[in-house]
Amino acid sequence: MTGDHRLLKYCALFYALGLALHTADHFRRGLDAVTAQVLWIGNVSTVIGITVAVLVIVGYRNAPMLAAVTGIPVALGVAAVHLLPRWSTALSDTFIGAHNTGVTGSSWAVVLVEIAGALAMGIVGSTIVRAERHALVTA
Repeated sequence: MTGDHRLLKYCALFYALGLALHTADHFRRGLDAVTAQVLWIGNVSTVIGITVAVLVIVGYRNAPMLAAVTGIPVALGVAAVHLLPRWSTALSDTFIGAHNTGVTGSSWAVVLVEIAGALAMGIVGSTIVRAERHALVTA
């Protein structure tokens, strides 16, 4: 296993930790604190995230590509839902100015861990894919 593949596994573990804690925070806040659309898109994102993280951790051969394709969009999606001011009645669960929705400092911390982990996983996965493609071209 190369150093980059090892780093990708650490990123996947960090992302999985953030994802698990963010999910737990949603249960703590109550599932009725979000719209049905946020709940469902979050469920889809969680299934994809768990699947990719597991594939990275077990060393699946195409895991870097899957991490590259999913990590950055997941990070951007979670950030759009939680870190932007309310921009949609259906797809916003903004933490900005959220006083009556159960958002706490730990809510902010775990969502930032999830975003950072997904972003790191996507960037490292992209780096590995580029390096492997370069190696094929120069071989």
